[in-house]
Amino acid sequence: MIDKYLTEREMGSILKKEDKKIIKSLNFVSDINKCYEIHRFMAIYTSKDCENPLDNAKETAINIRNKGYYELRDEHCKCWESIWSNSEVEIEGDDDAMEVLNYSCYHLNSISPRHTDSLSIAARGLSGQTYKGAVFWDTEMFMVPYFAMTNPTIARKLLEYRYKTLGKAKENAALLGHKKGALYPWRTITGRECSGYYPSGTAQYHIDGDIAYAVILYYKTSGDWEFIKEMGLKILLETNRLWLDVGNYYKDRFVINCVTGPDEYTCIVNNNYYTNASAKYSMQWCLKFIQRLAEEKDAYQQFVKENDLTEEEIQAMKEAEEKMYLPYDETLGINPQDDSFLQKPIWDLEHTPQEEFPLLLHYHPLHLYRYQVCKQADTVLAHYLFPDYQDKETEENSFRYYEKITTHDSSLSTCVFSIMASRLGLKDKAYYYFGDSAKMDLLNTHKNSKDGIHAANMGGSYMAIVNGFARVQAEEDKLFFAGKLAGLSFPYPLSRKPLRGQRK
Repeated sequence: MIDKYLTEREMGSILKKEDKKIIKSLNFVSDINKCYEIHRFMAIYTSKDCENPLDNAKETAINIRNKGYYELRDEHCKCWESIWSNSEVEIEGDDDAMEVLNYSCYHLNSISPRHTDSLSIAARGLSGQTYKGAVFWDTEMFMVPYFAMTNPTIARKLLEYRYKTLGKAKENAALLGHKKGALYPWRTITGRECSGYYPSGTAQYHIDGDIAYAVILYYKTSGDWEFIKEMGLKILLETNRLWLDVGNYYKDRFVINCVTGPDEYTCIVNNNYYTNASAKYSMQWCLKFIQRLAEEKDAYQQFVKENDLTEEEIQAMKEAEEKMYLPYDETLGINPQDDSFLQKPIWDLEHTPQEEFPLLLHYHPLHLYRYQVCKQADTVLAHYLFPDYQDKETEENSFRYYEKITTHDSSLSTCVFSIMASRLGLKDKAYYYFGDSAKMDLLNTHKNSKDGIHAANMGGSYMAIVNGFARVQAEEDKLFFAGKLAGLSFPYPLSRKPLRGQRK
């Protein structure tokens, strides 16, 4: 029971600045056997929110103080009740799995930019200094899918951020020598490239395909055609112009050379399967959107005029999509990660000491580049995203091949392997990989959660359940359920050692 509510006037207050910090001390004399309650009201604004952030913060802080703590608490609870009604996942028979999954959903909702369309979500959210608040492909490939299913408004805001930085992406493409198109930065905050190491940073051109994929997925789940007309189609057009400029024809096939795929242990390669597949998918849908827009005569003519779109350009895109080269090895029956990947010796993961994982902290990048060893899902991710491009036998052969040489040093890996294992009917493996993904931050299995949560992995854990076990797929006009959740449980204790380096 609270015996007394103290106002700030009843306390001694000391405010001082030191080393970029503002410290406020409150001092008061307490009575024995009495309980006191102190309420602190705070508002935060930045220059991205308004012209006078300090004045706005003061005004808001005063307004919420006048409301009082209990009224604000009730509003807070009602807000979260609404959020959970759309996003909570119930897993019958496995409380541990449900706990770790909703832990992830809580963080994703906590760090989402609900108040603005000029911000995205940093790779480590708001919980650590790693990457200094920078935005990567993590958002589009692992967080947008979560919000597209649970809160399309937030998904749209995240994509609007990319639309607002499209001009910077075009500048970035020109800086790298491209005559046309937009190349989104691998690492950014304001829209400019912040990556300091180009082989595993700027060279990851698949960022364009990732953003295009997110635009398409948002449309599939929301049906928001107005967004496509106003923003989405422009993003797809400019990124596809980049593909047409960076690629070329060789032996009547459209090839894309000197790029880095998602796997950062393999850099600057020709025809990364994931990159080529994402470019093909983006072109497919860009052409489909153009065709639909053409049915709206006035809107189409305006789009053509504003974007200098020509019939020759449309035909060039159509030909490149049809002739896109997707590497395939007849002997192994798999999709090689790139043209030279299978030429390299296989890294002996079985006999690599556990203390040498993650490999990037113990071996020079050039050494890693010379081996068949994957930091994370690459071709396997492409098979999950673009299932129409290969038959099931090729996908299974590829899954088993890459499983043996993938360290999962990246937090973006085990969730993808879980999804593909589910689709291939490998139930035990699906459970195994899901468990590793879901408990990553709650149990700190990668030993770096102190540097910030792995926000993308949290989205990936949700995808492992919804898109993996439940087999939910977004089609153009419907959600398709290809399976069901049944008897989900961890086949091992939650305290199990990290997966990395273990071959099962």
